[in-house]
Amino acid sequence: MIETFFKGLLYDIFELLNGIMVCFSTNLSWEVALSTFWFLFIIEFPRYYLLDIITAIRHVFLHKSLRRRDIVARNLLYTEMPLVSILAPGKNEGRHIYKLVESLREQTYQNFEIIIVDDGSDDATPVICNDLQRAGYITKFFRLNLGGGKACAANFAASHASGKYIIHLDADSSLDRDAIEKILIPFYFDRNIKGVGGCIKVRNAHESLCSTLQALEYLKTIMVGRMGSNMLGIYHIISGAFGAFETEAIREVGCWDIGPGLDGDITQKLRKAGYKVWFANDAVCMTNVPTSWAKLFKQRKRWSKSLVRFRIRKHSDILWSDRNFSFLNMFSNLENIVYDFAFNYVWFFYIIMLFFMNVDRLWEIIVIGYLIRMAFAIIAFGVILIITERPREEAKLFPYVFVTTFYTGYFLRITRLIAHTSELFFYSSYKDAWNPKKTSAVARAEGL
Repeated sequence: MIETFFKGLLYDIFELLNGIMVCFSTNLSWEVALSTFWFLFIIEFPRYYLLDIITAIRHVFLHKSLRRRDIVARNLLYTEMPLVSILAPGKNEGRHIYKLVESLREQTYQNFEIIIVDDGSDDATPVICNDLQRAGYITKFFRLNLGGGKACAANFAASHASGKYIIHLDADSSLDRDAIEKILIPFYFDRNIKGVGGCIKVRNAHESLCSTLQALEYLKTIMVGRMGSNMLGIYHIISGAFGAFETEAIREVGCWDIGPGLDGDITQKLRKAGYKVWFANDAVCMTNVPTSWAKLFKQRKRWSKSLVRFRIRKHSDILWSDRNFSFLNMFSNLENIVYDFAFNYVWFFYIIMLFFMNVDRLWEIIVIGYLIRMAFAIIAFGVILIITERPREEAKLFPYVFVTTFYTGYFLRITRLIAHTSELFFYSSYKDAWNPKKTSAVARAEGL
């Protein structure tokens, strides 16, 4: 039944693409289409769509065996009942702290302590946190008056952690009731797993078109995309919004270094130390995302700079055969650099060449290219609905699939190009206001 469904899906996709070409151009054969839209078919489709389909097929066919594995690991977790230290470092997060604490009080797993570190806030965070600590809702609260940046606050919190495992949360996060339990379960799959990433989804998806498109992006690139990279053994980023670590292992690798890019950096450090990392797609954390394009542009520039700063500079050693070398680590880093960095520049020149070589039929190329991308986007959305634990809610996002190509295909690519270029040539991340100047100066001097 399931096999027939997937065969039918692939057949319908082929027929749709064939119909697009027949409808819009009697002269556009498959050979011409491949030579015109080679970037879509040869570079984007295998990595971002074919892998998604394979991930969905695996999810469906192995669901029962994976469920049995989860049950065994869950029993081991509840037999041991380890103390967990939940860290929430941040600045000016007072309005979010109470909601976070309430979310934690509703968790199915309750053997945890909550450590809040205020990194020099100038809002009501200290008052709110002191009240919550007195009420017994927070275990430990610390205030860093000078403010050293998020890494400094996270490391200070980790130094006061008593648990066997550390869970790092953003203060504006809220969790599904079983999220803590589900992010801990993978540690009992394999004792060499020392870091587990949760699945981040968008809470304010319907506030603006900007946030709605991010909700679709998160479902595709985080929920499905990280399932695929985890399946291949190349998962390389434990989200800072919701990530779990074995305390001894994270202290062994020196905890967090100065960011941006804290989450990808700590993941690479664990991998380089010979440990495994895992993605828990069913451990769901809801977070707010920017609702304006200007704020989103600023956020994504910061995120994209971290690829150059950490993967190309700081962790380039795992690309070579030295003491840190392993094939999967090399492949993980190389895949990220090639697809998110190198191919971005290839895409830029591809678009320019496509324009100048097809001036006489530019409108036709634009329409057909858009429809091909829409066919791919519908595939991706179908995969999302197969995998997600809340299909009815996320099915409401379907109408926005028809504009995602402008968001992911142009806005995000151009943003990454700007960020990569500015970081590659001007080391601009060290001037980012996200970190205090004194912290960035130390990071630049030490090559972090």
